[in-house]
Amino acid sequence: MIAIRRRSSPYAAVLVCLLALSASGCGLSAELERERNPDPGPRPSSTPPAVSAAPVPESSASVPVQAAGGCPSSGVRLGTGLINGAMGLRGMTLTLTNCGERPFELNGYPSVTVLDEAGEPFPDVRTVEGTDQVPMASGGPGPEPLTLAPGETAQAGLVWRMHAEDGVYLRVTPQKGHETVTVRPEQALDIGPDNVLGTSPWKPME
Repeated sequence: MIAIRRRSSPYAAVLVCLLALSASGCGLSAELERERNPDPGPRPSSTPPAVSAAPVPESSASVPVQAAGGCPSSGVRLGTGLINGAMGLRGMTLTLTNCGERPFELNGYPSVTVLDEAGEPFPDVRTVEGTDQVPMASGGPGPEPLTLAPGETAQAGLVWRMHAEDGVYLRVTPQKGHETVTVRPEQALDIGPDNVLGTSPWKPME
């Protein structure tokens, strides 16, 4: 791995803010709901019923996705975190775990395509390397080569602006020459058509 001098970046500050919103429980769910439905009407005065955990979304039979459990033949498993955001800026963590028996090398950005419920690419959603083309998100440092030992995980960031329509699946290629995998995040990406999806480079999971 190549060592570089650490420096602060606006992009890091954006991700710290997004993650802090999620970790602190400062009303992220309410914020997302207010942005989708600014006039929800009066709240009922009766005691609300017990809320059960939200079920994990099921994948459509017509859209093949990464199998649950075990280790794929590629030796790596992709995953996603929950959506963090406020003021219309959204962020999600993409993870890659070396579940195989040999070291796995990475150097660059993930290639990501947002798909709808039917598995079709969203029209005119443009994925770019870096986040400086996403309004309110600043650019960050470039990629560095890293090697994942078996059991280690790398992460990359996805950043976009809120839109009214949901992207249900993500088609991900970790980097050029690697196998493409389709995953279904626990939460849909409210990105919609005519939008930009910014990506940050792979780095070791913190």
